[in-house]
Amino acid sequence: MGDGDLVDPGDFDPGDFGPGDIGTVDDVSESAGAPNAAPADDHADTSPADVADERGGEVDDITESAQRPGDTTAADADIDVAAVLAEREEYRNIAQRVQADFDNFRKRSVTQARAEAERATGRLAEALLPVLDAAEAAYLRHPEEVGPLLNQMLTELKKQGLETLDLDGKPFDPEVAEAVHHEPVDGGEPVVAEVLRSGYQWKGRTLRPAMVKTRD
Repeated sequence: MGDGDLVDPGDFDPGDFGPGDIGTVDDVSESAGAPNAAPADDHADTSPADVADERGGEVDDITESAQRPGDTTAADADIDVAAVLAEREEYRNIAQRVQADFDNFRKRSVTQARAEAERATGRLAEALLPVLDAAEAAYLRHPEEVGPLLNQMLTELKKQGLETLDLDGKPFDPEVAEAVHHEPVDGGEPVVAEVLRSGYQWKGRTLRPAMVKTRD
């Protein structure tokens, strides 16, 4: 019989096989069925209680890891809202005080800068007083020639804050005038009889008192 011929069941006789042949057939059956055998269970030697504990631990780990990023700790739940609001109010008061101090500093700086500028221009005007005195002296001798120049100088300086003190015939005021000669008449209040040297004010402040002669 060839390899591809079918076997008739009627031709099969168990007596044709010996003990050794039967063992061979069993080996073939085992080898043929080996690929379909189920894999061994990893927990074959582990009790059900141990398996349950292990699975329960894995579930706890997963649950804990899922809750960790957004969980609320006891410290977060115990935040003192009143203390936080009080701290915020304290910081606000500090910021307001700093702002007020800065505003005051800025105002003082502006005032000081303005005062310094006025003093600087006042010193310049004071330095020009001898020039004005010389121009006035020249005007007394040559009024037609010097008059226009003197008026132009006084006009420009007046725009900057210089004022000539007009004291002739007015009551004597030691704040703006200095008496170098006095003529007693009737014992009344002294008045300015003659201005010997002009006095000036710079932006309301006496730059130089006038030199005058008074009489009663």
